This record gives sequence, C-alpha cells and structure tokens, in this order.
Amino acid sequence: MRSSTMKLLVTTGLLATLATLSGCSTMSAKECVAADWRTVGYEDGVSGYSGDRIGDYRKSCAKHGITPDLARYQEGREQGLEEFCKPINGFRVGARGRGYDGVCPAGLDGPFMEAYESGRQLYSLRSRVNSTASQIASMKAESEQLEANMVTAAARVMDSSLTKEERAQLVIDTKHMAERKGEIKAQLPQLESDLQMYQQELDEYRSTLRYVE
Repeated sequence: MRSSTMKLLVTTGLLATLATLSGCSTMSAKECVAADWRTVGYEDGVSGYSGDRIGDYRKSCAKHGITPDLARYQEGREQGLEEFCKPINGFRVGARGRGYDGVCPAGLDGPFMEAYESGRQLYSLRSRVNSTASQIASMKAESEQLEANMVTAAARVMDSSLTKEERAQLVIDTKHMAERKGEIKAQLPQLESDLQMYQQELDEYRSTLRYVE
C-alpha cells in the first residue's frame, strides 16, 4: 500500500511538472536547436495535449530554419499518453474540471473515460456545494451591510441641515434597503436547506468512488 501511494505521488508530481514545462507550444531558436523531440513528445503526451501541437512547433522552428523530428516526437508522445491515459489520471483530470480532447488510444480510452466521467461528476457536485455556500455567505454579508446602512440612514435623517428632498430620499433609500433585507431573509432558509441536501449528495457520491481526489 505504501509503495502504491508513493508511486501515485511521484506520478502526480511528474504530471504537474511536465504540464508546466509543456504549457507553451511556441519555441525560441535556442529551444528548437536544443530540442530532444522525443522528450517534447513525451511531455505533450503525459500532459494530455493534442498531437496538433507539433504543427505549432513546426511554425515556430521554421522561422529559424529547423524542422522538428516528427517520428521521434510521435514516439515520445505515444509513451507519454500511456501515462496520461491511466484511469486514476482520468479521474483526477475530471475532478479538477479540466476538459478532455479525446487523445487516448482506443485501448486506453474506455477505462480513462469511465474514470474521467466519475471525476467530472464529483467536480459538478462539489462545485454546486461551493457555489451555494458562496451565495449564502454573500447574501449574509449583504444583509449585514444593509443593516449598517439603515442605521446610518436613520441617524442622518435627523440631521437638521438636510433639505426636505434629501430627507425624503433617505426615507426612500431606507425603504428599499429594508425590502432587500426582507428578500434575503426569506431566501436564506431555502438556500441553506439546499446546501445541506447538496452536501449530503456529495458525501454519498464520494463514498462510492474508487479513487480519491
């Protein structure tokens, strides 16, 4: 178990590192000259990039009179895809809300997609919980601010230096704030009930998962 966990951590770190290195498909003259195209292909494959990126490399390097080694690039990319297309990575990609470009070979695509869809469902349920919790927090903060503004308005309306029009506007503004505060008070119970239900659904779904994110 410890060995499997360590292997997973190493693979995760490798994927993160290679994703950073492969983030840009534009290459400088120095990079084109020094490129090990098998390594470039491997980095693109392990990061789940489409094979179309070789076209971008061609355009970049053509400006410097250099042609990428397509055969070595494809060899490296195929090996990289063997790492990327593992089910555990499919789950991880889906759980993080990332898209999938259908890059996995036929023999690996099925298990990868099954795990990916499982991760995407987790991402969807988790996003719903986070969104609802954020909405509740935002509305509570708004309600508190409205309360403070109403107190300030109530104090200002007694200011003898205000004109009749200014005092009338303060009364109108206070009425609108009170109405909005009432709307929030009426909506919060339902939102909090929804949040509880969404969290329960998320917890139940997590308990069925083969992988952990």
